[in-house]
Amino acid sequence: MTAEQLISFARGAPSLDIVDVAGLKAAATRAFDTDPSGITAYGTSVGYPPLREWIARKHGVTSDQVLVTNGSLQADAFLFDHLVKPGDPVVVERPTYDRTLLNLQQQGGQVYQVPVEPDGVDTAELRKLLESGVRPKLAHIIPNYQNPAGVTLSLDKRHELLDLAAEYGFTIFEDDPYADIRFRGEPLPSMLSLDRRDLVVHASSFTKTVCPGVRVGYLVGAPDLIAAIAKRATNLYISPGMVSEAIVHQFCVSGDIDRSIATVSAALGERARVLAEALRRHLPEARFTEPDGGYFLWIELPEDVHVDDLAPAAAERKVAVVKGSDFVLDGGQHALRLAFSAVTAEQIEEGVRRLADAVHSVRDASAR
Repeated sequence: MTAEQLISFARGAPSLDIVDVAGLKAAATRAFDTDPSGITAYGTSVGYPPLREWIARKHGVTSDQVLVTNGSLQADAFLFDHLVKPGDPVVVERPTYDRTLLNLQQQGGQVYQVPVEPDGVDTAELRKLLESGVRPKLAHIIPNYQNPAGVTLSLDKRHELLDLAAEYGFTIFEDDPYADIRFRGEPLPSMLSLDRRDLVVHASSFTKTVCPGVRVGYLVGAPDLIAAIAKRATNLYISPGMVSEAIVHQFCVSGDIDRSIATVSAALGERARVLAEALRRHLPEARFTEPDGGYFLWIELPEDVHVDDLAPAAAERKVAVVKGSDFVLDGGQHALRLAFSAVTAEQIEEGVRRLADAVHSVRDASAR
């Protein structure tokens, strides 16, 4: 590897070597052969009906509880538009996905961030916030391999959140695109599956299990909520992309989805392990929780390492990172999100070595 090559820990996207291109090509052929009229027409705002039914079976719900969208970010936007009005309080994790923060702020929501611990959002802090009088419309939670922190919400905290939602009357938005990409430990039940009181709206995506290019996500919720959002979707675009949704459907019913998940999970598990080992070796002062799945690892650096200085120093060494300050309303000046999904093991080792060199240069400069 030459020093000139860019090594990017910035983008949460899979590398091409773990995308089942052949399987997708075969699924596309089957989709056109099986239902040419269905996938070349406008379709319906709730999505390609066979895929909608497959998703419903996966989650143990009825199909009228599912809305298939152009990616899960659009599912988020639909829900925020439906539930959050200007000035409405909303709860998110700290740190959280940067586009969630942006979308809720653009919606006019009054955003409260609750810290994330190694076992997920701090439910004790959330209870204090609620007891102080804040009454959120929703709490946005990424329960599995959280973006950006990489942590997983414990089973006890899943139950606590459901109880708090029932007690204080807010919706839990379970944003769960990483759930299937698990490479350590046992899977935990979704809050959707634990919910008996229509407290949870669940979103997920095929971006992480198939590929980002299909742009297929979905929302699962109470039938009346889904019906209301579907009306908005009809006015917005008549229907989402039937071709991509039909390809995903064929990919799923053939069993290719299970093989793809196994391939992606094995590859990312190896990359996460190599990244954690490289950080312990080259940056022993960095603090992090090693993820059990997903795409991301969050590191906290010493107080004398400011990411506004570190990011350009890393870029000079051909390493791309994302500053922790992008994922919080304030703070995050000593943290980074590292995505390991699109880098090989060899690149990870070299990238962390370069990043450590950048850290040392920043610390040396601040000591002068």
